[in-house]
Amino acid sequence: MDMTMAAGLVVATLGGAAVGVEREWSGHASGPQARFGGIRTFTLLGGLGGLAGWLSVSALMPLAVVLLGASAALVVVGYAAASRVDIDGTTEVSAIVVLAAGTLSGSGQMALASAVVAVTALLLLEKTRLHAFVARLDDAALRASARFAAMACVILPLLPSGPYGPLDAFRPRELWALVLFFSGLSYLGWIARRIVGAHQGVMVSGLLGGIISSTSVTLTFARASREEGAPRLALGAGVVAACTVMLVRVTLASAVLNPSLALELPRYVGLAFLIGSAIVLVAWRSRTSSSGSEKVAATDSPLQLRAALQMTALFQVVLFVILAVQARWSSQALVATSAFVGLTDLDALTLSLARTAASPADIPLAGVALVVGILSNTLLKLGVAVVVGRGTFRTVSAGALGAMAVAMAAMLMLR
Repeated sequence: MDMTMAAGLVVATLGGAAVGVEREWSGHASGPQARFGGIRTFTLLGGLGGLAGWLSVSALMPLAVVLLGASAALVVVGYAAASRVDIDGTTEVSAIVVLAAGTLSGSGQMALASAVVAVTALLLLEKTRLHAFVARLDDAALRASARFAAMACVILPLLPSGPYGPLDAFRPRELWALVLFFSGLSYLGWIARRIVGAHQGVMVSGLLGGIISSTSVTLTFARASREEGAPRLALGAGVVAACTVMLVRVTLASAVLNPSLALELPRYVGLAFLIGSAIVLVAWRSRTSSSGSEKVAATDSPLQLRAALQMTALFQVVLFVILAVQARWSSQALVATSAFVGLTDLDALTLSLARTAASPADIPLAGVALVVGILSNTLLKLGVAVVVGRGTFRTVSAGALGAMAVAMAAMLMLR
């Protein structure tokens, strides 16, 4: 036995001891309803697993199988005895995991074995929080998670890679992966908004809603401002927060899709981001007590198959339009097209420009076009705030969005 194999046995034994400490500390190894074992039993199981792993790579596989089989049988017998009183099998499953991790460590896979033990111990220690998290889940969240898993693990592998069609613009698998990316961003915002709750304040709701759709937040809050007694200052600040978060969302999406394009954005949108952040901070400090109890209407999960298909179609159309404009017309035409597309969907515009800006020479123009799209989207929301909103909401949201738009326009002119 060399030092590597000896280290594997030590890691296996310590991994079993770590899980055993948690089982004994949590009270599962003592009392009238004591489970399978505590620190001593788990330490021995880890050592047995490590020994079995060493035997398996030392041409003694039959003996390794006997050791593991006997240990697993002992765990099963322990569960059979304990299940007469309590059917909880966490301790016994942990014992089997310790055997598996020990075998990995004994065979030389110490890093993987350590990771398995660490995750197992974390799951055992976080029992209370995990159960509380599950208790907060509802049908909508579970269905949305299942839909995302189906779209990612079932639909994505079945799609062909491509490319197909004119300009090689149709790449089904890549397009669907990007749809999942943007849907996942919206889903995270939706989950965060549900966790915070509808009674935590319209400003917080607007901030999180900006991850999903700042345009939807603007329209919803503008309608809410028409009601008697509505917290219009908080609603207006919520719109500004959503539009400020939108700048971060577009920048982060660009960083994932095309890092060079993302580096172009801060000099154009940085000042607008600072203006929006300052206004939100001032409004937050001067908010009234009523703004914290204002209930905001819940939004549907963004992970709907119909919504994903619509997003796919829109992404494909916008991508083809951007490619056609780049191939046949001037840079001014691309900027004008981006301004039009920005009125409808910034995600589609971000995706299209990030994909088509393949060379360093294309990056500056793509950055300008994307900022123009953001500017047109901001102006659209400004119009919604002025036309639909009322009172202080109109003053705050329109003034802030106007200032942010002027800042982006100035940066474009000074480039």
